[in-house]
Amino acid sequence: MTPPPDHPNIRAVTGALRAGGAAPDSVERMRVLPEAVSTAKAAAEALGIQVGQIANSLVFAADGEPLLVLASGAHRVDTEKLAAALGVEKISRADPKFVRAATGQVIGGVAPVGHPAPLRTVVDRSLEAYDEVWAAGGIPHAVFPTTFAELVKVTGGTPETVA
Repeated sequence: MTPPPDHPNIRAVTGALRAGGAAPDSVERMRVLPEAVSTAKAAAEALGIQVGQIANSLVFAADGEPLLVLASGAHRVDTEKLAAALGVEKISRADPKFVRAATGQVIGGVAPVGHPAPLRTVVDRSLEAYDEVWAAGGIPHAVFPTTFAELVKVTGGTPETVA
Protein backbone atom coordinates (compact mmCIF):
# COMPACT_ATOMS: atom_id res chain seq x y z
CA MET A 1 0.00 0.00 0.00
CA THR A 2 1.18 3.48 -0.77
CA PRO A 3 0.21 6.84 0.72
CA PRO A 4 -2.82 8.43 -0.97
CA PRO A 5 -2.42 10.78 -3.91
CA ASP A 6 -3.47 14.39 -3.65
CA HIS A 7 -7.03 13.92 -4.89
CA PRO A 8 -9.99 16.23 -4.14
CA ASN A 9 -12.16 13.34 -2.90
CA ILE A 10 -9.46 12.10 -0.54
CA ARG A 11 -8.98 15.65 0.77
CA ALA A 12 -12.75 15.92 1.31
CA VAL A 13 -12.83 12.59 3.17
CA THR A 14 -9.82 13.30 5.39
CA GLY A 15 -11.16 16.80 6.11
CA ALA A 16 -14.56 15.39 7.09
CA LEU A 17 -12.93 12.73 9.26
CA ARG A 18 -10.89 15.37 11.10
CA ALA A 19 -13.91 17.67 11.47
CA GLY A 20 -15.97 14.75 12.77
CA GLY A 21 -13.43 13.98 15.47
CA ALA A 22 -11.91 10.84 13.96
CA ALA A 23 -8.78 9.50 15.62
CA PRO A 24 -5.68 10.91 13.91
CA ASP A 25 -4.48 7.42 12.95
CA SER A 26 -7.63 6.84 10.87
CA VAL A 27 -6.77 9.87 8.77
CA GLU A 28 -3.02 9.29 8.68
CA ARG A 29 -3.40 5.62 7.73
CA MET A 30 -5.39 6.36 4.55
CA ARG A 31 -3.82 4.14 1.90
CA VAL A 32 -4.11 3.41 -1.78
CA LEU A 33 -4.17 -0.22 -2.84
CA PRO A 34 -2.04 -1.15 -5.86
CA GLU A 35 -5.06 -2.53 -7.73
CA ALA A 36 -8.74 -1.67 -7.74
CA VAL A 37 -10.87 -3.94 -5.59
CA SER A 38 -14.46 -4.25 -6.69
CA THR A 39 -15.70 -6.60 -3.98
CA ALA A 40 -15.46 -6.78 -0.21
CA LYS A 41 -13.73 -10.13 -0.57
CA ALA A 42 -11.05 -8.66 -2.84
CA ALA A 43 -10.54 -5.70 -0.50
CA ALA A 44 -10.23 -7.99 2.52
CA GLU A 45 -7.69 -10.15 0.70
CA ALA A 46 -5.65 -7.08 -0.31
CA LEU A 47 -5.63 -5.85 3.31
CA GLY A 48 -5.12 -9.26 4.91
CA ILE A 49 -8.29 -8.99 7.02
CA GLN A 50 -11.64 -10.74 7.34
CA VAL A 51 -14.32 -9.83 4.80
CA GLY A 52 -16.64 -8.80 7.66
CA GLN A 53 -14.19 -5.99 8.53
CA ILE A 54 -14.93 -4.21 5.25
CA ALA A 55 -17.47 -1.40 5.73
CA ASN A 56 -19.11 -1.28 2.30
CA SER A 57 -20.57 2.15 1.53
CA LEU A 58 -23.80 1.32 -0.28
CA VAL A 59 -26.08 4.06 -1.53
CA PHE A 60 -29.78 3.37 -1.80
CA ALA A 61 -32.84 5.43 -2.63
CA ALA A 62 -35.15 5.48 0.40
CA ASP A 63 -38.45 6.84 -0.84
CA GLY A 64 -36.38 8.65 -3.47
CA GLU A 65 -33.91 10.22 -1.01
CA PRO A 66 -30.27 9.11 -0.68
CA LEU A 67 -29.53 6.62 2.09
CA LEU A 68 -25.97 5.53 2.84
CA VAL A 69 -25.67 2.09 4.41
CA LEU A 70 -22.27 1.14 5.84
CA ALA A 71 -22.66 -2.61 5.66
CA SER A 72 -20.29 -5.37 6.68
CA GLY A 73 -18.78 -7.06 3.65
CA ALA A 74 -19.85 -10.40 5.14
CA HIS A 75 -23.49 -10.09 4.10
CA ARG A 76 -26.14 -8.41 1.97
CA VAL A 77 -28.54 -5.67 3.05
CA ASP A 78 -32.15 -6.78 3.58
CA THR A 79 -33.87 -3.71 2.10
CA GLU A 80 -37.36 -4.71 3.23
CA LYS A 81 -36.24 -5.20 6.83
CA LEU A 82 -34.27 -1.96 6.76
CA ALA A 83 -37.20 -0.01 5.27
CA ALA A 84 -39.43 -1.20 8.11
CA ALA A 85 -36.80 -0.27 10.72
CA LEU A 86 -36.37 3.21 9.25
CA GLY A 87 -40.07 3.85 8.64
CA VAL A 88 -39.76 4.30 4.89
CA GLU A 89 -41.96 2.73 2.26
CA LYS A 90 -39.29 1.47 -0.14
CA ILE A 91 -35.53 1.16 -0.31
CA SER A 92 -33.98 0.38 -3.68
CA ARG A 93 -30.43 0.26 -5.00
CA ALA A 94 -29.29 3.54 -6.51
CA ASP A 95 -27.82 3.72 -10.01
CA PRO A 96 -24.30 5.14 -10.61
CA LYS A 97 -25.64 8.58 -11.60
CA PHE A 98 -27.71 8.85 -8.38
CA VAL A 99 -24.69 7.72 -6.31
CA ARG A 100 -22.39 10.28 -7.92
CA ALA A 101 -24.94 13.09 -7.47
CA ALA A 102 -25.47 12.24 -3.79
CA THR A 103 -21.84 11.60 -2.83
CA GLY A 104 -19.60 13.25 -5.41
CA GLN A 105 -17.86 9.87 -5.60
CA VAL A 106 -18.07 6.85 -7.87
CA ILE A 107 -19.29 3.39 -6.97
CA GLY A 108 -16.36 1.38 -5.65
CA GLY A 109 -14.84 4.39 -3.91
CA VAL A 110 -17.74 5.87 -1.95
CA ALA A 111 -16.53 6.88 1.50
CA PRO A 112 -18.64 7.18 4.65
CA VAL A 113 -18.00 10.96 4.67
CA GLY A 114 -16.76 13.75 2.41
CA HIS A 115 -19.97 14.20 0.42
CA PRO A 116 -21.34 17.52 -0.88
CA ALA A 117 -24.03 17.39 1.85
CA PRO A 118 -24.60 15.06 4.81
CA LEU A 119 -26.45 11.86 3.95
CA ARG A 120 -28.86 9.91 6.10
CA THR A 121 -26.61 7.06 7.19
CA VAL A 122 -27.08 3.64 8.74
CA VAL A 123 -24.13 1.76 10.23
CA ASP A 124 -24.40 -2.03 10.29
CA ARG A 125 -24.30 -3.27 13.90
CA SER A 126 -22.32 -6.35 12.85
CA LEU A 127 -19.27 -4.08 12.29
CA GLU A 128 -19.18 -3.60 16.07
CA ALA A 129 -17.77 -7.14 16.41
CA TYR A 130 -14.42 -5.97 15.01
CA ASP A 131 -11.79 -3.81 16.71
CA GLU A 132 -10.89 -2.35 13.32
CA VAL A 133 -12.85 -1.99 10.10
CA TRP A 134 -11.78 -0.52 6.75
CA ALA A 135 -13.79 1.85 4.59
CA ALA A 136 -13.34 3.42 1.16
CA GLY A 137 -11.55 6.74 1.00
CA GLY A 138 -13.37 8.57 -1.80
CA ILE A 139 -11.73 6.92 -4.82
CA PRO A 140 -11.77 3.24 -5.85
CA HIS A 141 -8.24 2.49 -4.59
CA ALA A 142 -8.23 4.44 -1.31
CA VAL A 143 -9.09 2.86 2.06
CA PHE A 144 -8.72 3.82 5.70
CA PRO A 145 -9.04 2.05 9.05
CA THR A 146 -11.65 3.03 11.60
CA THR A 147 -13.96 1.53 14.19
CA PHE A 148 -17.71 0.98 14.45
CA ALA A 149 -17.99 3.72 17.11
CA GLU A 150 -15.99 6.14 15.01
CA LEU A 151 -18.15 5.46 11.93
CA VAL A 152 -21.28 6.22 13.93
CA LYS A 153 -19.68 9.39 15.32
CA VAL A 154 -18.25 10.88 12.12
CA THR A 155 -21.30 10.07 9.97
CA GLY A 156 -23.98 10.87 12.54
CA GLY A 157 -25.27 7.44 11.52
CA THR A 158 -27.85 5.24 13.12
CA PRO A 159 -26.72 1.76 14.19
CA GLU A 160 -29.05 -0.89 12.72
CA THR A 161 -29.05 -4.57 11.92
CA VAL A 162 -29.11 -4.50 8.12
CA ALA A 163 -28.95 -8.18 7.13
